[in-house]
Amino acid sequence: MRREFIRFCKLAWAIVVLIGLFWTPFLWLLVLLIPITLLGLYDMKQEKHALLRTFPVVGHGRWLMERIRPFVRQYFFESETGGAPINRMFRSVIYQRAKGQLDSIPYGTKVDTSRVGYEWIGHSIAAVHYDDTQPEPRTKVGGPDCLKPYEASVFNISAMSFGSLSANAIRALNKGASLGGFYHNTGEGSVSPYHLENGGDLVWQIGTGYFGCRDQDGNFAPQMFADVAAKPAIKMIEIKLSQGAKPGHGGILPAHKNTQEIANIRSVEVGTRVDSPPSHSAFSTPKEMMKFIQQLRELSGGKPIGFKLCIGRKSEFVALCKAMVETKIKPDFITVDGGEGGTGAAPLEYSNSVGMPLNEALIYVCDVLKGFDLKKDIKVIASGKAFTGFHLVRNIAMGADICNSARGMMIALGCIQSLVCHTNECPTGIATQDPELGKGLVVSDKSQRIARYHKETVDAVLDIVSSAGLSTHTQLNRSHIFRRISQTQIKRYDEIYPSLTVGCLLTDKYPEQFKQEMQESSPDTFMPQVYVVECTGGLEEKSSVSA
Repeated sequence: MRREFIRFCKLAWAIVVLIGLFWTPFLWLLVLLIPITLLGLYDMKQEKHALLRTFPVVGHGRWLMERIRPFVRQYFFESETGGAPINRMFRSVIYQRAKGQLDSIPYGTKVDTSRVGYEWIGHSIAAVHYDDTQPEPRTKVGGPDCLKPYEASVFNISAMSFGSLSANAIRALNKGASLGGFYHNTGEGSVSPYHLENGGDLVWQIGTGYFGCRDQDGNFAPQMFADVAAKPAIKMIEIKLSQGAKPGHGGILPAHKNTQEIANIRSVEVGTRVDSPPSHSAFSTPKEMMKFIQQLRELSGGKPIGFKLCIGRKSEFVALCKAMVETKIKPDFITVDGGEGGTGAAPLEYSNSVGMPLNEALIYVCDVLKGFDLKKDIKVIASGKAFTGFHLVRNIAMGADICNSARGMMIALGCIQSLVCHTNECPTGIATQDPELGKGLVVSDKSQRIARYHKETVDAVLDIVSSAGLSTHTQLNRSHIFRRISQTQIKRYDEIYPSLTVGCLLTDKYPEQFKQEMQESSPDTFMPQVYVVECTGGLEEKSSVSA
């Protein structure tokens, strides 16, 4: 192709010059020919891309097609059940409900009901009438030690920080939460002025960087925490241990993104690189974490305190429960984030292959809490790909009390899944700090969409519950959900995931399937001091310290 390009240039220049001598307007073609020639010469000389050296000029078509490929696929070739991470079917129903449009579908399901993994809820011949004039059900969050319990909606906005999202996106989400009567999780980037403008209820998330409540060295600052926690809009406080999109991975706020505004909100020095470590410095053992929970409860004046985690090694969660039992200090809620959770930017390996998926994690957390007789005082919040009424119903049936959604709310805001969250070039003005892009998001319109999507989804939950013959969503249990496990076999969730007996992990006669975690866990350490592994001769202990 190099020779062909040189021949083309020689011929093209000769033709343009010769004809231009007799007809001057023909020389206007030089406007195209000059940059094409210069680009081709540069391509042949550069040493970075072999493709361009071999195929000057035309080789750029490869990068052009790579750039437009996601959009061509989404708008022209994607099926209703295709598209990732959120398929078109779910995106469409979110848009329709957010806009108040008709959300029913014609001609039957497009889902393959014979595929392994297909799930549904069993309806009842004795279905009851759903009265949509009744007030939305609420869930009380706050254990015996909580002085200011909070009545939460069953569906809320999951954690997304200002910095990851634009100011207008935060404003719209919070105003929608205010209009709809549900809470808005701040994310670990602290409480910004935009979270407080419209009076929506907030859950303040505190990560390993302690943004908004840290000293100059990045350590937890109790008085700063107390000052922020006293704000009336903050209803609950959530300690972030890990998130599903990148569990066990710290974060970095680059110096060029650390503007004066961000620095003020996060209590850091402007223009400097700020690291969020992968683990907390305020505590290093499960027992210390329980004492930290108690400290936050006292500093906040008795507001509900909980923590969020993605389940990794199972014994570490058992260690937390053992610490709760031993110290008699319990969180008011636990947010379980599935390994399929989303974020603006995460390493591929962490998004794809680190952390337990929500279904298994939610089942495990609820069972362990029940086994230690803790579930009665601790509310469980499920977070991870909850977009429709059935997603919420399934999570509640597995044991969740409340559900959160981040990407569902982003789509209700107008996200088109262009997958450029990490570039600061979000075309809808949601996941960007570019003020010009942010102006495109109209708060008054998008907040209405958020409130409408929330209401329609909760209505769908209650409608499904009534079809199952139940009077309230709290009556749901694992026996209501069915899953196809093979082409010829169907099982209920309670058959796949049998529940534990209350208090069974408080005795030495615990179920056999929990033997490994029970032996490995300790309230004095997160990481096991000895790993218990399955061998041909049974369970054996192996040192967790390298020789």
